[in-house]
Amino acid sequence: MRMFGYRELSKKLDKRNLPKHIAIIMDGNGRWARKRGLGRVKGHEQGSKVVKRIVEASARLGVRVLSLYAFSKENWNRPHEEVDALMHLLHKYLLSESDNLIKNGIRITVIGDLNSLSPTLRDLIADVRRRSGKNTGMLVIIALSYGGRYEIVEAVKAMVKDVQAGRLGIDGITEESFGGYLFTKGTPDPDLLIRTSGEKRISNFMLWQIAYTELYITKTLWPDFTREELIRSIIDFQKRQRRFGMTGEQIAVPEQGKAGVRGA
Repeated sequence: MRMFGYRELSKKLDKRNLPKHIAIIMDGNGRWARKRGLGRVKGHEQGSKVVKRIVEASARLGVRVLSLYAFSKENWNRPHEEVDALMHLLHKYLLSESDNLIKNGIRITVIGDLNSLSPTLRDLIADVRRRSGKNTGMLVIIALSYGGRYEIVEAVKAMVKDVQAGRLGIDGITEESFGGYLFTKGTPDPDLLIRTSGEKRISNFMLWQIAYTELYITKTLWPDFTREELIRSIIDFQKRQRRFGMTGEQIAVPEQGKAGVRGA
């Protein structure tokens, strides 16, 4: 089967129907390294290089939000050496890439249990957020020490405090208002979730936000993930009919609005 290159694949994209928000579970670094007789850290190092390429490619394509699952709360249970190496790589990435990203109009934020991070890394995150805060280009969300259940619990705590203080009434508790208490408040829910390495699970990632997200699972390990596969995932997304609980016949009626557009 003929494999198309980046430029050929780009021409197949419907630029009017791009996913506004792409989320990626970047999985397979350890297996990539093991297949090559290398330590797991080498896989993470290679994976960080792929992050750079995919962020740049997504911005060029016109994606508005790119969320990257970098480190889960459960990942703290991994061997200390691996955790330390991952934190070092994240620190190095923010130091080396933030200036270029900010210069190109990209906004950067980090979500998760940031109190569990070192003071040095927290300070760097705060600095990158501040310096990129006024940018209007693509938003890159890095999920770090993150868990979907943790996020929901923290949102519930904040909402309860507002109810107790009289700032929010019981009738004001809705799906829409709850979304305003999540780490991702103010951003659209992911349209497309990509998971590399072939694993068929969500791994506690954006559990509230992905209620109607389209899933794209590839056997490609994250260090081997390319711009071409990113485009193939978007092309696959654009072929789907998103019904949001309605029937296919309802979606086919133009008057149904945005929900009636393929891939919208």
